[in-house]
Amino acid sequence: MADIVAPAEQEGTKSVLKTWLKRPGDIVRLNDPIAELETDKVAVEIAAPVDGVLSEILVEEGADVEPGALLARIAEGARESRQPPPPNAPAKPNAAALKTTDVSPLPPGIRRLLEEHSLAASDVPVSGARLSREDILAEVERRAEAPAAGVTRVPHDSMRKRIAEHMARSLQTAPHVTAVFEADFTAIAAHRAAHKEPFAKQDANLTFTPYFVAACVAAMKVAPAVNGRWFEDRIEIYDDINIGIGTALGEKGLIVPVIRRAQTLSLLEIGKRLTDLTERARSGKLAQSDVQGGTFSISNHGVSGSLIAAPIIINQPQSAILGMGKLEKRAAVRGNTIQIRPMAYVSLTIDHRVIDAFQTNAWLSRFVEALETWPSEA
Repeated sequence: MADIVAPAEQEGTKSVLKTWLKRPGDIVRLNDPIAELETDKVAVEIAAPVDGVLSEILVEEGADVEPGALLARIAEGARESRQPPPPNAPAKPNAAALKTTDVSPLPPGIRRLLEEHSLAASDVPVSGARLSREDILAEVERRAEAPAAGVTRVPHDSMRKRIAEHMARSLQTAPHVTAVFEADFTAIAAHRAAHKEPFAKQDANLTFTPYFVAACVAAMKVAPAVNGRWFEDRIEIYDDINIGIGTALGEKGLIVPVIRRAQTLSLLEIGKRLTDLTERARSGKLAQSDVQGGTFSISNHGVSGSLIAAPIIINQPQSAILGMGKLEKRAAVRGNTIQIRPMAYVSLTIDHRVIDAFQTNAWLSRFVEALETWPSEA
């Protein structure tokens, strides 16, 4: 007998058993996907550790899962699969979908109750062998709780619940403070125009985000605490700069894949990693390791038209998050002239337990400087 267990480490506040991909009695092969776990950051497939038959499921779909928890068991070497019912065996009733098929006359009380609520017998799901008073009253209650006209109710899925918990916990944990600067994109726009096609030939989509990552690395040198974390007895400041990039998943929410050791990467290498992570995030193919270990995050809210967002909720347990506003042409004073420049507001939201105002402003000043003085051939 082989055990199927949850990963010992997870990225996110909680893990939930989203879906069982196999059922007891199913034959499984080594590395077959068995189940899918989901946190507020990533969905993870759990694979079969051996060949055999799934003999027992110990955690129901929708249940919270602790790291290392026992999820199911596989009988190794077994060959029997779940047997279908005999050809003439009656199917098991489905309480949620089974409709009344009994053609025998309905009792007068049942007919009267249906008429009182303007229901036909076929409108009511049946929980037992025959339509009952309880079935009718349950259907009446269900219809009474249905949304009014013009209202769409969207039940929370597990990812939305985890995002909500994560955001609320961050605000409760850290005192958020936001500073806002303005950045001129002239230099990086010119560099991007000259290098976008050569980068594309090397599998790197050269958006503005790789420049933001590189400028973050430069800014960390003047305010290293921005790449730190609060503990009750200390602050830890990390040498490796692991930058998470907020990636929208449409109605599903947001996921934050991480570019690891950004301080060691060239602009081209950042572009390649970002392209790969973004594509896999949007196709649901990220591994759990792709969203782990972030020390700082970027939220490019400007892509959806936002000029300024404050505060942007810090991705705990990090201590700061960069916000990039919408890029637009604005009048800017340069020397004694007024020029039209591509400009955007940039913000840094900090955990004030870790970072002070002078560090925040020093970080943003260097970040903006890195963008505005980008060399044409770097």
